Amino acid sequence: MKRIFYLSTCDTCKRLMKAWNLPKSVYQQDIKKEAIQADQLEHMYKLAGSYEALFSKRARLYKERNLAQADLSESDLRDLILEHYSFLKRPVLIWEDQIFIGNSKQNAEAVSAIINAQEE
Repeated sequence: MKRIFYLSTCDTCKRLMKAWNLPKSVYQQDIKKEAIQADQLEHMYKLAGSYEALFSKRARLYKERNLAQADLSESDLRDLILEHYSFLKRPVLIWEDQIFIGNSKQNAEAVSAIINAQEE
């Protein structure tokens, strides 16, 4: 499976997706318009190893709810991600059996390398 979970209103997501020039075989899921399903999140969890790796502490709701003060379990993080799309660290690219989470430079370069290798 090749799928990217992104937010169409996120400038960083748009910039990365444009730079990567994703092949048409990658399904693009705008998580604001097409909510993340529990089975999709479970698949991400299996690839990432934790919900914490998928959770965005930069989300506006994280700050508004003072969640930094809470002792959140993996189950809590899962529920929050399913509750509101902004809790997912973006973008998330699933490329076969690999997952790339977020917009770090290292992550962006790894995705570019995989896409370029496929084109060769």
